[in-house]
Amino acid sequence: MFGEPLASRARRLLPIYGLLLPGLLLFAAWAAYPIARSFVMSFTDWRLMGESTFVGLENYVRALRDPAFHRAVVTTVGYAVVTVIGQLVLGLGAALLLNERIRGRATLRLVYYLPVISSWVIVSLIFVWLYNGQTGVLNWLLNDLLGVIDANVAWLAEPATALWAIAVLGIWKGVGWTMVVYLAGLQTVPEELHEAAAMDGAGTWARFRAVTLPFLRSTTTFLLVVLTIGGFSTFIPIYVMSTSATGVIGGPLKSTEVALTYTWKQAFGGGFDFAYAAALSFLVAGIVALISLLELRLAREQSQP
Repeated sequence: MFGEPLASRARRLLPIYGLLLPGLLLFAAWAAYPIARSFVMSFTDWRLMGESTFVGLENYVRALRDPAFHRAVVTTVGYAVVTVIGQLVLGLGAALLLNERIRGRATLRLVYYLPVISSWVIVSLIFVWLYNGQTGVLNWLLNDLLGVIDANVAWLAEPATALWAIAVLGIWKGVGWTMVVYLAGLQTVPEELHEAAAMDGAGTWARFRAVTLPFLRSTTTFLLVVLTIGGFSTFIPIYVMSTSATGVIGGPLKSTEVALTYTWKQAFGGGFDFAYAAALSFLVAGIVALISLLELRLAREQSQP
């Protein structure tokens, strides 16, 4: 290949690059250029009308000193931890169940996956109805039917419950995708190892811990990174459910104010401080990248003998 004449190699590769070119141009126009432009904007005092001036790291320093942004990041971390753990545990459980040869397995897999392809806006509005403080199904179930609670709860209007109620939606919607990825990982587990462990007297839990889990380590690492990115990128359910229940983005006492809703407020919530919002978005991206690298490093260390 390395001894191939340049002209011949160019003729061979030209059709390939020709097919890639439209996609690359679209990516450059709709992703690469806006990201680069936003990065440049984050170092300026950008104005919608008038001349913008270069301010260096001023927007980033302001963000690092902003207590409201600190609180939004902490809230985002809490949301991400709950949703990631919930999706991993429930997704793995569903995958183990639907990996068995049971009746209606294909239908059950489809049912589990349906929330993944559902619209975020639609399911958010459905959950707003489920959580309604007066006529919601959840209050009817817990209060009227089971008697677990003494009075109806305004799930999305109470600071103590609003964020976790939204996190339940995040878990429910993501379990199906996590299940599919784990199902793919389970296909790599040799059946002979399970049979050998069973012949040695290992029970179901022992086979799961000693045989299945080690083969799912790389799958879990992949899911951990991707789900963490998704947890930090949450916006639509927070926006829809908070505004529908309380009329305020960020919910009661800002209990559902996450990093992206706070960034959105800076850009479009009245101040039109686009440069500061750009700096906030790149800080969030940096936090996500750092966490992802730490997760990958931890997984690599655990995989070493």
